[in-house]
Amino acid sequence: MARRPTPPSASPANGRSTSGASKTGSPRSSRAVAREVDVREWASGIRLSGFMVIMLSLVVLGAWVLVPTLGTYIDQRQKIAALEASVQVSAEEIEALEQEQQRWEDPAFITTQARERLYYVKPGEVVYLVDNDLDPSSIPQEQAPVSDELEKTPADWMPQLLRAIAGAGLAQNAASGQ
Repeated sequence: MARRPTPPSASPANGRSTSGASKTGSPRSSRAVAREVDVREWASGIRLSGFMVIMLSLVVLGAWVLVPTLGTYIDQRQKIAALEASVQVSAEEIEALEQEQQRWEDPAFITTQARERLYYVKPGEVVYLVDNDLDPSSIPQEQAPVSDELEKTPADWMPQLLRAIAGAGLAQNAASGQ
């Protein structure tokens, strides 16, 4: 029967003296000397029984079988989560379409849509469509950036009203040709 190695101790009984540690002046070096273990002697003390070999092989075989299965499980869980999110989006779309269908059941909504989209009128009504009544050069191409600051409006509103009325009366329209 193989003998188990005993860990070396820092006592002078196993052939090492502590005088070398005092020469270096570092108590740390004495610990390093005390912890030296012969790896070959330690490894020779390990004995594998037949039961231990069988159990170790079963663990390796189990890992070999379960790792791909675990990967498949994780992949399927990700697919299920993606499909659940897709179902949630579809349910929201269905709800929006059902609300749209309910709006189309209202006669007032149908009348409004017919007037706006198809330009239908009731008998006796006259509709005037104005299309591009401004000169293309007078139409602003880009909108000015919106300010983040609040502006105080002037309290005297009467001159502004008069300017707006005069500006509207003096504006050129497309029918005059000027």
